[in-house]
Amino acid sequence: MPSEIDQTLRRYHQYLKLEKGFSDNTIDAYERDLLKFIIFIDDEDIDYHNVKLDDFHQFSSTIIDLGIHPTSLARILAGVHNFYNFLVATGEMDSDPMELLEFPKKPKHLPDVLTVEEVDAMEAQIDLSLPEGQRNKAIIETMFSCGLRVSELCNLKMSDLFLNEGFIRVEGKGAKQRLVPISGKAIKELELYFIDRNKIDISHGYEDYVFISKRKKNISRIMVFHFIKELVEKAGIKKEVSPHTLRHSFATSLLEGGANLRAIQAMLGHESIGTTEIYLHTDTRRLRNEILEHHPRNIKNK
Repeated sequence: MPSEIDQTLRRYHQYLKLEKGFSDNTIDAYERDLLKFIIFIDDEDIDYHNVKLDDFHQFSSTIIDLGIHPTSLARILAGVHNFYNFLVATGEMDSDPMELLEFPKKPKHLPDVLTVEEVDAMEAQIDLSLPEGQRNKAIIETMFSCGLRVSELCNLKMSDLFLNEGFIRVEGKGAKQRLVPISGKAIKELELYFIDRNKIDISHGYEDYVFISKRKKNISRIMVFHFIKELVEKAGIKKEVSPHTLRHSFATSLLEGGANLRAIQAMLGHESIGTTEIYLHTDTRRLRNEILEHHPRNIKNK
């Protein structure tokens, strides 16, 4: 038997379709944004009838912590607000719990996000005949596929790679570890890079690092900043791009694609999600499917 929320969502779907006359794409967008909120309050064990203003503030803070554009947050909140307007209009609720919520204002400058096509354009500028060529391509794909901080990338170890299982282990802030799904595209670029890596006489003590510099040690943050800036200029991309832009693009593309908010937080290793211990008590297969299903690299490959 359908739950109360399932029945309400069905009525809401009919309301959007028949009374509002929205297109299927518009309805999908409304329902996708609403589902983010429904999952959030379900995780917090809050009934949708009993939400308070503080719950909306917490939901907003969670999305902002992911580095999502305020305009995207405003759109999501507008979708949730439309749902509560529906509940009030149909008599299911007496008042609108979002009535006093202040919606985010659009800032003068929004952080830039890269599209899949722009990532491809950057990679197209890489000279694969150079010793560092395939390495740099693997770096971009790994960052874009896994949403890594640049420090996490520089410190990634061979012993952290579980490519047959489709995961990598990442050590984030405070030495907290997490497992992150990695796309087939990134795995392919890594395996091609390993052909070159195997020819390097790596300095003692650095043998386990994945990405090796010309100095035969693990690459530095400055190196990554430098070559990404160079590729952006060569590709003619008129945006402010840094290694963090790839992480931000990862989170934004997943959210816009409909991925579960909690799954994105877990993949980013945000402190509010908790330690590896919390993550390992979650169904890792479900989280992997959640990310891979909604990441643009995998959608494109499909």
